[in-house]
Amino acid sequence: MHTVALFGAGKIGEAISALLGSSGRYTIRVCDGSLARAQLVAKGWGACEAHQLQLSDPAALKQLLSGCSLVISALPFSCNKTVAQAAADLGIHYADLTEDVDASHFIAKLSTNSNSCFIPQCGIAPGFISIAAAHLAKLFDTLDTLKMRVGALPIYPTNRLKYNLTWSTDGLINEYCNPCEVIQDGKMLMVPPLEGYEHFSLDGDEYETFHTSGGLGTLCQTLKGKVRELNYKTIRYPGHRDLMAFLLEDLRFHDDRDTLKKILERSLSTTSQDKCMILVEATGIDGGRFRQKTYASTVYNQIIAGRHFGAIQATTAAGICGVIDLLLEGRFKGRTGLIKAEDISLTDFLNNEFGKIFRDDKALQGIS
Repeated sequence: MHTVALFGAGKIGEAISALLGSSGRYTIRVCDGSLARAQLVAKGWGACEAHQLQLSDPAALKQLLSGCSLVISALPFSCNKTVAQAAADLGIHYADLTEDVDASHFIAKLSTNSNSCFIPQCGIAPGFISIAAAHLAKLFDTLDTLKMRVGALPIYPTNRLKYNLTWSTDGLINEYCNPCEVIQDGKMLMVPPLEGYEHFSLDGDEYETFHTSGGLGTLCQTLKGKVRELNYKTIRYPGHRDLMAFLLEDLRFHDDRDTLKKILERSLSTTSQDKCMILVEATGIDGGRFRQKTYASTVYNQIIAGRHFGAIQATTAAGICGVIDLLLEGRFKGRTGLIKAEDISLTDFLNNEFGKIFRDDKALQGIS
């Protein structure tokens, strides 16, 4: 049995608790600022314990993490530096879901002289998308382009944004407002969010994509000098980007994110009837010819351990659970410090008990 601390009992924390708790191989300390919420999420799993989380109290943090092999941060990105520092001080492993570039850079620096492992950005995007992209990149003698697209979308959109809140509102706003890392013509650049608009059709449905922040994880640093073009874009239904640009730019909510959060949470309903679209396209020289290889898959909302979870909950939770399971089972034996998503084998991940949620044998045809 592995003992881990789960900080954050929101939508994603609940799915993480369900996956780990139902496996029978984990004892989970579910910790949240609301003890009542922690108790609700921990309920039903014999190996789950509920605890009050007080991030501002170092002694309380130390007590919560005592005896744990690893701490998972499913908290808002603004809390991750504090949790990572606590993990470093106690010498235990750390994993999070953050899309925030600044927090990830801090954690990478923190991990430099650590004897434990730090695995930030291991949800779906950033996270699994980088595992799939790295797999495709290795299939080429010379890599030319690598394009990554992910979208968590309601199956039954009804409002003009054609969107429902399916995960962290703070994280969503962060992605829509912060600069985006890309590689263009072999050079690392920062480009504005909501730009780079594209339109495409898939299985008879229409979609749009545009730049958002954080989805590339550490791939820009990993592939610098090895690829001509690298970018990440979010998938949405047509019309969404223009309405968000109106809110963020014309009405200037870019500079008032707290108010924007209140408006979105007041006006947009949540839903667990959703789907996650994952698309990676790579081109390059393979066997002397210029070729394209694609990984395309869609994961739908589903039942996990007798409970219904949205696709974004299931995929994000599976992303982090699969990675930490590989770590604690010794798959990264001898490794310390920073572990990047692109360091992880796609085959190992998809064969994992938790990673199998992503498994789509049709998507692997021609690239496995």
